[in-house]
Order: sequence, then C-alpha cells, then structure tokens
Amino acid sequence: MPEYSFTSKVVVYSGTSSWRFLGLPEKEASEIKAKFGKQAKGWGSLPVRVTVGQTTWKTSIFPDSRSGTYLLPLKAEVRKKERIADTATVRFKLELK
Repeated sequence: MPEYSFTSKVVVYSGTSSWRFLGLPEKEASEIKAKFGKQAKGWGSLPVRVTVGQTTWKTSIFPDSRSGTYLLPLKAEVRKKERIADTATVRFKLELK
C-alpha cells in the first residue's frame, strides 16, 4: 500500500478533551481521498499504519471539514514516548492499509 511522509504541527483539540492531532497537507489529503475515499469506514475514516520516530502503531485518519484535510489522532502514549510537546512540529510516515 502507498506510503506518505509528512511534517505537521501538533493541533490541540479545541474541546475539553486532551486530544491531539496531526493534519495532512491538503494536496496529499485530496489525493488520498480520490484514491481511497471509497474504502472509508465510519465517519469517513481510513485505516493507516503510522510511524513517528521509533514508534509505529495502527489507527485511522479522519476527514475534517473545517481544515479540508484528514486528521491523524496523536495518542498520549506516543507523545510521551517520542517527547512531543503541544507546540512541536512532527515528521511522520503514514501507510494506508
């Protein structure tokens, strides 16, 4: 399956939760939607395998109508392990499953 590499700044969810996300660039998000959008699961999500630093895990990316791209949830466990602050810019690899 296709693999992409991105750099994105951590987005802190504006609600009361502790959710953090990484946004995909709009150009690549449009390409992913065109190629894989028909495989979307609940809420338009697409299953992926992600690598940040030395940490790899399975999750999904979710379409975000406000930003016009996909958002990748960044788990607290990963943020802690990779020492990622809320103000960080993160390089990550994403493989569609």
